[in-house]
Amino acid sequence: MYKISEIVQVFHPNRTFITDPNSFVQHLFYDSRKIVQADNGIFFALQKNRDGHHYLKEAYAKGVRNFVLQVDEQQEIELSGANIVWVEDSLVAMQALVAFHRQKFDYPIIGITGSNGKTIVKEWLFQLMSPEYKIYRSPKSYNSQLGVALSLWGLSDEYNLAIIEAGISEKGEMTRLEQMIKPTIGVLTNIGVAHKTGFESKAEKIDEKLQLFTHVETIIFPYSYLENVQLPYRPRKFSWGLEEGLSLEVYSIKQINDRFTLITFYYAGRTFAVEVPFVDKGNVENAINCVAVMLRFGYEGAVIAARIKNLQPVAMRLELKKGKNNSSIIDDSYSNDLDALQIALEFLNQQGQNPFKMLILSDISGVSIDDVKSLAKLKRLLSEYHLDQLILIGEVLPKVASQFDVPSISYVDTTAFLADMRSVSFENATVLLKGGREFHFERISRQLVSKSHDTVLEINLNALENNLNVYRQLLPKHVKLMTMVKAFSYGSGSFEIANLLQFNRVDYLTVAFADEGVDLRGAGITLPIVVMSPDESSFESIVQYNLEPEIYSFRILFSFLNFLKGKEVISFPIHVKIDTGMHRLGFMPDEVDQLITFLNKASILKVKSAFSHLASAGNEKDNEFTQRQIDLLNECTRRLQDGIGYSFLRHIAATSGIELWPNAYFDMVRLGIGLYGVDIEGHDLPIREASILKTNVTQIKYLAASETVGYNRHGVLHRDSKIATIKIGYADGYDRRFGNGVGQMMVNGVLVPTIGDICMDMCMLDVTDVEVGEEDEVIVYPDIKSSAKAIGTIPYELLTSISQRVKRVYFYE
Repeated sequence: MYKISEIVQVFHPNRTFITDPNSFVQHLFYDSRKIVQADNGIFFALQKNRDGHHYLKEAYAKGVRNFVLQVDEQQEIELSGANIVWVEDSLVAMQALVAFHRQKFDYPIIGITGSNGKTIVKEWLFQLMSPEYKIYRSPKSYNSQLGVALSLWGLSDEYNLAIIEAGISEKGEMTRLEQMIKPTIGVLTNIGVAHKTGFESKAEKIDEKLQLFTHVETIIFPYSYLENVQLPYRPRKFSWGLEEGLSLEVYSIKQINDRFTLITFYYAGRTFAVEVPFVDKGNVENAINCVAVMLRFGYEGAVIAARIKNLQPVAMRLELKKGKNNSSIIDDSYSNDLDALQIALEFLNQQGQNPFKMLILSDISGVSIDDVKSLAKLKRLLSEYHLDQLILIGEVLPKVASQFDVPSISYVDTTAFLADMRSVSFENATVLLKGGREFHFERISRQLVSKSHDTVLEINLNALENNLNVYRQLLPKHVKLMTMVKAFSYGSGSFEIANLLQFNRVDYLTVAFADEGVDLRGAGITLPIVVMSPDESSFESIVQYNLEPEIYSFRILFSFLNFLKGKEVISFPIHVKIDTGMHRLGFMPDEVDQLITFLNKASILKVKSAFSHLASAGNEKDNEFTQRQIDLLNECTRRLQDGIGYSFLRHIAATSGIELWPNAYFDMVRLGIGLYGVDIEGHDLPIREASILKTNVTQIKYLAASETVGYNRHGVLHRDSKIATIKIGYADGYDRRFGNGVGQMMVNGVLVPTIGDICMDMCMLDVTDVEVGEEDEVIVYPDIKSSAKAIGTIPYELLTSISQRVKRVYFYE
């Protein structure tokens, strides 16, 4: 803990308002939604994706009494009794505080950077060196400007080694990270194409990454990536590779079977070999980096070989899956330490679909009955996140179960729990599985998750958040954001996506039909929800569940008014659609005056927004038409506003309009397909594809030339061929038009064509030129834009056509 009076000196503030100079600071907050243990915390109002100054009252209401702000609006008046520090940049201030904290510790800190493999090397070093060292490491992939600061704040005297990741996306970032981390040993994993858009050249990117090693004692690196790079003189160079004369010479790399790779090394005059339990090039590289680090720390070759052979894969994400009996299962057995547990509990807290929250928790590595400090932190976490049920598995935590303020059941091991599982109710529950790898919680997951065939749609929640923030950054601060979750969120899911959007504080959600809105209300969604296609049969649900209908014609207006008569409803919100040229739904411009007359007589209704739809915003040839639509909405809404005597929100821009037509933002925009990672062709927004449709190979056949494949013998072979049957067909949403070579999928990094007609539940691929085995993974749409173009459609259709029988798996890295 630090006193606020001590911290202020670190910040070099513009101004301070200190009411309690002896207030202690132990926790850093930057997100008002994630505040727990508010006492002894300090809130930094960051200005990146969202302006933290807008959430000061919420943080204050949760008990925070220390604030760092960069906008001075005399907040000491509304934040009565709080300590407030005003600085030039709140993130820079946080980083300065963390750098101050870092100086308190003199044990080794390993700093890891590279384009790929940072998290894997960090986690493997933790696995390999934990017997000798008490290791602190960055939680998950916390390697950004903010993530590194939050990571380093966890350093304490209870550790004697730390491993910190550092990631960059543009020039100038690494210097700031290095000033915080001040690593004593540097590790470079590789130099790839990741983040290439932030640099003019590969040489510039390499130079930026090397800034992390400015003050290290030793830099450990694969020689092949820095062969022609002039390295600074000062650090000791520990290079490895196939070349002679390196610190660690790799004599040979031989794949033993489909699971193991044998690597022979020459080091300090001796030869030794290790078996790596992986065969792909990336993980072999990562394992060699770990060998190099262990040698630098004085480990013998025999010890290294014994431990490397038992390396475990690193699952770098938690997964949200549909469970049995209307439950949701959050599977996160990635790393069972207290920092990872807090991150997982935060994710659990976001889920509103079920009223009952349960944690199944194994013993935590390094936490014993005598570890008073760690047990006290665990008790605080379990209390702050308001769990309904706790299941403890292991030899340690069950012995201290009485200390936790949560109803609990204890089991000595996973087998004992599985034997008694029928006695535990998981119905209507959201269940978090948090177990150390040795407890094999995957056995629990298999019992709880709904069964499905092996075709899955993986939805990356990090990518969705990234895309949301990319579009947000294009908008002026006053412009609100409506997000589209109609059509099962473009095939991606229902409450799972809505929960994420609600957590990220979008202003509106939009569905096509009332039933979709009812489902979201039942899953705990409280945001305003607009129903775009209401009809008479849905009015009861609209009113009962506080949904907001789109009113697009006099027929629907009169029907809704008649329905509301006699109801105890005042100023019921509606959204008026105006047809400016799409000619699908909406009042025509010459109907606006008549609409005003009726609305003035209908005080029971309140117009919340008036809007239209751009017909061709992404087509440059239609720019003149698009501008006419924008002007017409402006003119019609001015008349409507003057006529009814009050203001409302106006909106016309959807995804393409957000990208191309800033003069169409008005008061709100509607984000649709862009949220899910599909933008306009030729535009280079840094959005990420949010979903990947995957299946696997069921069987492989070797067929002679002139044989045929599939129904109607349409798949004619012209050479001896290898044919793979895979588990997806038109009943899963894979269109029959993709048959006979029109569709291409990716198998082990290679594009392969379909062969023969698409069947109902499966289809066939020509994999003659690919190394492939049964059960291998297949990516169905390697490039969804290209796939859509191949059958003359658009990505929307492919996404929304994915069948409900295809299991959705949501993951958060």
